[in-house]
Amino acid sequence: MTTSTAKPAPKKPETLLDKIKAQVSQPLSWLVAIGCLAPLAVLVYQTITDNATANPIQYLTIQTGKIALILLVLSLACTPIVTVTNWKTATKVKRALGLYGFLYVCVHFGVFVFDNGLLDGMIDAVAVVGAIVEKRFAIAGFLAFCLLIPLAITSTKGWQKRLGKRWKKLHRLVYLIVPIAVLHFAWLVKSIVVRPEPIAWGVVVALLLIARIPRVRKSLTDFRARYARFANASRPAR
Repeated sequence: MTTSTAKPAPKKPETLLDKIKAQVSQPLSWLVAIGCLAPLAVLVYQTITDNATANPIQYLTIQTGKIALILLVLSLACTPIVTVTNWKTATKVKRALGLYGFLYVCVHFGVFVFDNGLLDGMIDAVAVVGAIVEKRFAIAGFLAFCLLIPLAITSTKGWQKRLGKRWKKLHRLVYLIVPIAVLHFAWLVKSIVVRPEPIAWGVVVALLLIARIPRVRKSLTDFRARYARFANASRPAR
């Protein structure tokens, strides 16, 4: 007598509805989405109600650039946060923070194009290119924008599977992009003595990059383990 083993049913491909349901079931994703999109909603409201200061173009340029930098730095900080705290949930929001940061970069660049390339109701590409190459801060910003595009396009799991090991190498570009973004901000400010904010951003980014060095990362992990053992030993026995 022979026994036949039934073959498992093939797994159905994940549909768009399945992806939406998965996102809805994750409260953290909603919190990140609300936190990232709320500033954009405020900026849109201020613009359409004529409350974006006396110079709305400059206001939108500055605000979208700052928010983009904040989100990109937060995305860069996720891995060091896991290293120091072992709060692995931080890795789940890393990609979302990066993509929302790219969204603000696109808006930031869109405002720049509108301000510098709008002639007779049409966007003049020559005028935009001229505005970019004219200032070094614009060159740095445009370079960061261009480097972010392939990262945003390949941020999906499908692209991660297609690229394999090359995916990680490609996404290491963020280690170059964020410092360039800080440099863009520093050159835009012109006088860091009057406005030292770019220096603070530079220090934060430098520390986040240093924390990724294998030897430093191992030291941080060992320190976390020693601290956990000490904390457990210090707790009174029940």
